[in-house]
Amino acid sequence: MELFNSALGRNITFVRPAYFIIGGFAGIPHINYYYIFLFFVYIVSVLANTAVMAVILLDQNLRTPKYVAVFNLACVDLFGSTVLVPKVLDIFLFNHPNISYNDCMTFLFFCYTCLSMQALNLVVLSYDRLAAITFPLHYHMKVTHRFMFSLVAFAWVLSIFVNLITVCLLTRLSICKSVIINSYFCDHGQIYRLACNDNMPSYLVACIVPVLMLWLPLTFVLLSYSYIGYTLTKVASVKEKVKAFKTCSAHLSLVAIYFIPLLITFTLMANIHPNARIINLSLTFIFPPMLNPIIYFLQTQEIKESVKRLLKIRGQSKIAKKKITLV
Repeated sequence: MELFNSALGRNITFVRPAYFIIGGFAGIPHINYYYIFLFFVYIVSVLANTAVMAVILLDQNLRTPKYVAVFNLACVDLFGSTVLVPKVLDIFLFNHPNISYNDCMTFLFFCYTCLSMQALNLVVLSYDRLAAITFPLHYHMKVTHRFMFSLVAFAWVLSIFVNLITVCLLTRLSICKSVIINSYFCDHGQIYRLACNDNMPSYLVACIVPVLMLWLPLTFVLLSYSYIGYTLTKVASVKEKVKAFKTCSAHLSLVAIYFIPLLITFTLMANIHPNARIINLSLTFIFPPMLNPIIYFLQTQEIKESVKRLLKIRGQSKIAKKKITLV
């Protein structure tokens, strides 16, 4: 840290405003309807992700390495939604646009950490599918509980480390151009552009982190499924291909839901209205946490069978209690 401070200059006085003003949704027509939609999405996200975690914890048959990653994704989705949506509703719906400097940095850190973890978790799940389909005889040797816990832990450490650096660099900026952030949360890009001293380190982070946390994970996922497709054309029968596709369909849906909106938004960023960009970016953050657990419930046979077993056990226990009461 000493070396870092000396590189920026020994006599720099950092200007830190007491608060920022989040102004992203201000001026958008009929935005109150969008807040109602956000609230609905948040409730569904909480209920659905809690249900996924409960099913995995209650059913011994789901205590497999794959479901370590699925459980972690549900945790990330639940935590990410809880970090973002209630604060956004408080800011805009209840007209509390002011957020203190420290709260803004904390808000930014948790939002970006969850966003990064969603991408890295998709990489973990894609590796699981790659190992299961291309090395079926060695799958249980390669993908163990210990290995999966290690992958998930590494993803958390990497995400936290990268976003801590992002926040630390922002705290070295003198914010004197404005205190208005034209976004729906404490957006990194919006904040470092408000600086009047050298913001090049933050600019470089803004260029490098999306590559590291978004585009490299997407590249790995695409290469994984390309290799899976190549393997299936060489060794699998039509029946095996259909079975393999069914096991991958849930994960492919998650990948599409997460990455396609980001690709569209960033590709068309220069050509769309700022208000439309803000709405699109907010949707890319809030939709995946809601849809991920729903997709797993609908497309994963193991989850559906587990829910049926748990409901059957619950029904049998109720019948047994009634019989005991009658006796």
